[in-house]
Amino acid sequence: MSAEKDRPWVMRTYAGHSTAAASNELYRKNLAKGQTGLSVAFDLPTQTGYDPDSPLSRGEVGKVGVPVPHLGEMRKLFDQIPLVEMNTSMTINATAMWLLALYQVAAEEQNPGVDPSEVAQLLAGTTQNDIIKEYLSRGTYVFPPQHSLRLTADTIAYTVNNIPKWNPINICSYHLQEAGATPTQELAYALCTAIAVLDQVKASGQVSDDDFEKVVGRISFFVNAGVRFVEETCKMRAFTRMWDQITSERYGVQDPKMRRFRYGVQVNSLGLTEAQPENNVQRIVLEMLGVTLSKNARARAVQLPAWNEALGLPRPWDQQWSLRLQQVLAFESDLLEYDDIFEGSTVIEAKVAELIASAQEEMDRVQALGGAIAAVESGYMKSELVSSHARRRARIESGRRSSSASTSSRPPRSPRSRRTSTAPSRPLTRLPSRLRSPVSRSGRPNATSRRSPRRSPPWLLQPRPPTTSSRRPSSPPARGPPRVSGQARCARCSGSSVRPLASPGLSSRRLVLNSARCASVSGRPARSWAADCDCWSASPASTATPTVPSRLRCALGTPASRSSTRASA
Repeated sequence: MSAEKDRPWVMRTYAGHSTAAASNELYRKNLAKGQTGLSVAFDLPTQTGYDPDSPLSRGEVGKVGVPVPHLGEMRKLFDQIPLVEMNTSMTINATAMWLLALYQVAAEEQNPGVDPSEVAQLLAGTTQNDIIKEYLSRGTYVFPPQHSLRLTADTIAYTVNNIPKWNPINICSYHLQEAGATPTQELAYALCTAIAVLDQVKASGQVSDDDFEKVVGRISFFVNAGVRFVEETCKMRAFTRMWDQITSERYGVQDPKMRRFRYGVQVNSLGLTEAQPENNVQRIVLEMLGVTLSKNARARAVQLPAWNEALGLPRPWDQQWSLRLQQVLAFESDLLEYDDIFEGSTVIEAKVAELIASAQEEMDRVQALGGAIAAVESGYMKSELVSSHARRRARIESGRRSSSASTSSRPPRSPRSRRTSTAPSRPLTRLPSRLRSPVSRSGRPNATSRRSPRRSPPWLLQPRPPTTSSRRPSSPPARGPPRVSGQARCARCSGSSVRPLASPGLSSRRLVLNSARCASVSGRPARSWAADCDCWSASPASTATPTVPSRLRCALGTPASRSSTRASA
């Protein structure tokens, strides 16, 4: 048993959506439930430097995070949250220095009677600020690699001199794993990135040699933890040893505290399944164990995804469950009372040594190319990640790597074959109510529809051309083969080139017929068409061509132009 109980890690949930006010409400609720830090998700326009009203931001505002384009939104985001007492992680890269400036000013405004320099001394948190991995995995970069690295170094120098408790960069191996990286590549590429960043800061001359240890001490990492938690434990132990060696031998750091490998973790979200999502709870717990069991390589901040993230945005209750998983492990178990439980394990030591040796070889190859920036610009890192990702996909598709939702829970099935029966199929004279359009041919709401027509945008509810008879035909006109269960055809012409669907009752889907892109929204059959749809001319009943702009694609929620006029028949 340890002489002193270890401190629990900072507990966060990654959150941010729709508006700053709505996100603020969620943050305050999570903090009231025992969360000890914040992790802010920004939307893509904020990540790439666009205002919400920019035409390039259309369809992305508030989607994957919260929009914060100016100081007013930053004030709303942290309203009634004392920033000088908070530990805030901001997942922001290309625009990190601007968001950090907004955060600092918001904190100063919360403490009007305190000198701004004193407020800065109290701020604690992290900006991700790792631009190199954006070229390898995410793609939300703004500037070329070398100039981006200079901005990263400027931010690091500023925080070391003015906000000493702030972690100015989270060097990410998380996104590398999701892009296909093996544990060896995670170790090598993340550490090569750290070397490139530290070399840039040192060459900039903005930090004195005496303070350079402080720079090393403020470098933090953001890692991924998969369900192979023994291998993940070994990976983290390898990280700690390699970082200690690099900082002592390459940079001459003498203080062991400054050489400590400090990292936060989000356990793997890519491995969570839509099928049988309740099994994701076990996966999340095992992934959390990989970064908490080993005291010498324990995470200092953990954020867990919700069990149902593969299905959609988690509810507050789902996020609370993820928080409770951490709290039970930290406060109810005896994990924090013991020294490292893996010390002396020959199995663990052998795996750690293997990872270190292979990672060192890969690092040597990257450094021989000229370092991380040169390896990015030459395409070497990206090509290696693509190759390893292809091998991982091949293992999954061949069945050598599987999940419980796709193996033991299902009986074996014979391979699907095309329908070979020549028996005539019965025409579908009336669609089930769940698939019926909420608007009748006359344009009036369908009384049997389960959804209000207001839920669909008006440009998607285009009436059919008028027919010669006012009565509804008892069966569809004979224009090609009828619609059969499990397939979907164009509502106008039942076009012959159809993409098969697993289930016609799904809530939304896109149907592609040759060059036409027809929409089926909320389970209804396709009732609208684009101007380039060949299906319109194939209809003998058509009397006019819709006036829909040619760039319009009737995809759910992502029209090219919402201001386009309705189609007229």
